[in-house]
Amino acid sequence: MGKVVVIDHPLVQHKLSFIRDKNTGPKEFRELVEEVSMLMAYEVTRDLTLQDTEIETPICSTMTKTLSGKKIGLIPILRAGLGMVDGMMKLIPAAKIGHIGVYRDPVTFQPVDYYCKLPGDIAERDLILVDPMLATGGSACAAIDFLKEKGAVTIRLVNLIAAPEGIEQVQKLHPDVPIYIAAIDQCLNEHAYIVPGLGDAGDRLFGTK
Repeated sequence: MGKVVVIDHPLVQHKLSFIRDKNTGPKEFRELVEEVSMLMAYEVTRDLTLQDTEIETPICSTMTKTLSGKKIGLIPILRAGLGMVDGMMKLIPAAKIGHIGVYRDPVTFQPVDYYCKLPGDIAERDLILVDPMLATGGSACAAIDFLKEKGAVTIRLVNLIAAPEGIEQVQKLHPDVPIYIAAIDQCLNEHAYIVPGLGDAGDRLFGTK
């Protein structure tokens, strides 16, 4: 069974409440998603390895800790995943960014891929796959499949909210991929929308509804 980490920090939960609120407009919604993503990145990167590095302070030489040089790749699932990129990049500015385009067929609810552009060295990178919502798990599993087919070894999945059905599907097909989320919601409805959810994240991010 894959690891599931619920990031229940008070600031994350507070901001998530406003993200869910139907009265939150696109500008504030984008800002909140960016802020929560940045806060979540702190926990997602907790186990990055460190190395000893000697530096000169204004007072003397000393040994400090710096990242060991492991490369990071940030992969948003288009289009809603784009809303999480800027927040995470504020903490991981050296990360390279790839893009995976997947949408859910409105009739079958199955993932349909239409775009994939990734860094050429993804096998050497710790990849962080981001999408605000984990509903059926179809899009996430398809994206993970693409990454593994291209040689990815280490993948973390990061979502704002998830349905139990989506978590179960990812754990079933990709038990090696840890899932980081801010909240586990109740269920999916008959239209495969997360309940209580936050609506369509892409439409709310970009004002297209």
